[in-house]
Amino acid sequence: MLNKLFKDYNIVLGSNSPRRKQYLTDLGFSFTVRASDIDESYPEELVREQITDYIAKAKADAIEILHDNEIIITSDTTVWNNHTSLGKPENRDEAYTMLKSLCGHEHEVISSVCLKSKESVSVFHCITKVSFSDLSDEALYFYIDQYKPYDKAGAYGIQEWIGLVGIDKIDGSYTNIVGLPTKELVEELLKFIKN
Repeated sequence: MLNKLFKDYNIVLGSNSPRRKQYLTDLGFSFTVRASDIDESYPEELVREQITDYIAKAKADAIEILHDNEIIITSDTTVWNNHTSLGKPENRDEAYTMLKSLCGHEHEVISSVCLKSKESVSVFHCITKVSFSDLSDEALYFYIDQYKPYDKAGAYGIQEWIGLVGIDKIDGSYTNIVGLPTKELVEELLKFIKN
């Protein structure tokens, strides 16, 4: 259905994330991938969704639009916990520290998406609240060692083992936690092509 609605557009995913690729495929889009490596640092005065909005737009700005009918989709996700943005852990110790800080508490997963064409740019974000169980150190190290969550904000993938045993409650979009709020993406894309 969506492929027909967007038949006149070339959808470009500006990400190498296997999860984002899978979601666009599952939605029925035909798309190409054209990602760019950018410096994901941001001005230190930014907080929460300001951070992910900024990085999602920077990712889109780094990709050249080649055709008039292209729509570039980029996204950035962070975990916001105790007034701190948790990005991707660099090593086992950092992954453990991040996961331990989430245990027994509620945090927010924030994803921003940038839609960009030759004529316009739109950035939106989605916030999901997630409550983690108070997992043992043994469980945390098992997860880290088995799943190597070094490519995931907050050091976890909800679709993996830790999501099956460690999540008490989700308030909001599940797909947002994985890295791309699909329902919101479709709604925003439909608005984007009407403007």
